[in-house]
Amino acid sequence: MKREYVIGLDLGTTSIKAVLFTTTGTPLKEAEEPVTTVHPSQIFAEQDPNEVEFKALKVLRDLLQELDIKQNTLVGIGISSAMHSLVLVDNDFNAICNMLIWSDARSKKQADALLKQQGQEIYKVTGTPIHPMTPLLKLMWMKEANFEGYLKATYFMTIKDFLISRWYGKRIIDYGMASSTGLLNLKNLDWDKECLKLAGIKKEQLSEIVPPTCLLTDMKSNLREELSLDYDIPVAIGSSDGLLANLGSGAILPGEINVSVGTSGAIRQFASGFPVNDKMETFTYVFDEKTSVIGGPTNNGGIVLDWLKEVLEFKGGIEEFIKGAESVPVGADGLVFHPYVNGERAPLWTLEAKGNLFGLGLRHKREHIARAALEGITFNIYRIGKALDRMIGKPTKITVNGGLARSSLWVQIMADVFGQEVYISETHNNAAWGAAFTALVATGKAKKFVEIKNNLPKEVVVTPNEENIGLYTELYEKYLRLGQILEDHF
Repeated sequence: MKREYVIGLDLGTTSIKAVLFTTTGTPLKEAEEPVTTVHPSQIFAEQDPNEVEFKALKVLRDLLQELDIKQNTLVGIGISSAMHSLVLVDNDFNAICNMLIWSDARSKKQADALLKQQGQEIYKVTGTPIHPMTPLLKLMWMKEANFEGYLKATYFMTIKDFLISRWYGKRIIDYGMASSTGLLNLKNLDWDKECLKLAGIKKEQLSEIVPPTCLLTDMKSNLREELSLDYDIPVAIGSSDGLLANLGSGAILPGEINVSVGTSGAIRQFASGFPVNDKMETFTYVFDEKTSVIGGPTNNGGIVLDWLKEVLEFKGGIEEFIKGAESVPVGADGLVFHPYVNGERAPLWTLEAKGNLFGLGLRHKREHIARAALEGITFNIYRIGKALDRMIGKPTKITVNGGLARSSLWVQIMADVFGQEVYISETHNNAAWGAAFTALVATGKAKKFVEIKNNLPKEVVVTPNEENIGLYTELYEKYLRLGQILEDHF
């Protein structure tokens, strides 16, 4: 009997990855290729979309060559993609310049001006915070700067609909990727007229919006030959990486949140409908016609610890650096760390955010600073989580994954700060598995997205320390009071 498999293609910012799964979620093989980011100036961040396409085809080809599809059945492929990219495309679906990725900040001036004028109104319509990361602001900068590529472009795409246009000759984009552009109206789930006006483009220059289960067939014959495919594999368009990471971790029911912290981090939760935060602390990204994912990304996860390790000239590894903090009590003997060393997105949404270490004394050592940093990173995530609480209630389950989840100290801090059990997910391919499962739903191999819960690895549970819960409640209030003073001086 033929065995069945499914592939998740994950178009990340730092690398392109394809993961081969059994239909029950066991990862078997993966292929990964790095992607080059260039910085023509300090605030510019660009990638070559043709390199992304080449690497995407390469990782797919590498996996397919190892899979004998005559003896096995490849059910389908699902696509996950990093958000907020902008590709300028000509009439023949060729990129006419490098794409701008989320971290490109050249539209800061436009973001500041829009916030003062009608930013809150735009945010409430789109659910996407006003920030230079979004294609809306990038397009506004291009419009004002008379950017050559903008003036010549026929179409404006994200990296995902760019690849689809190249592979299938169609211009379609899923709800999640469309939502992350800052141009999607949450009420009618169509391109917003006012946002189009601000961007200076027409609706016809954007792709048609479709659900995540939209199936692509009839791949161009030359690409099938390149991938050595004898038949057309159904490809589900999928969604954005953040939304699919939640799906892939099983955090899909109301009250289930997923916290992922690697270099950066995010806290997210599925919600019915499209609720929007009054203070613009969080995003609301559409998943399908009835469901959204709300949450917030932080720029300051593991990158803070890497930076501190370098500044303090610690010669050991990052694990050893963190482990040293285990000898320090809760609160790091009076140190409070605001982790905004890399600017910040949620909940502040400003590139001007600055880090702060308060309370230093002669008694403090490297280990104290490391502990304060871990607590500060967690307090920032908790602050975003509190915004989610106000919108849709306290979480019933918290799952964590990412590089920091390997630290038992950090996971314990998470449990103590949130005052709840924390479940450690053993999978490190959440977005890819979420994409692959979308393909299973799209092809009828699974009936509902919630069925992914039947195909997840065993979780490790960390219980909060009751004494520490009270201590962290007081420390968090101090963190907030100091933060309010700090924010006045950004």
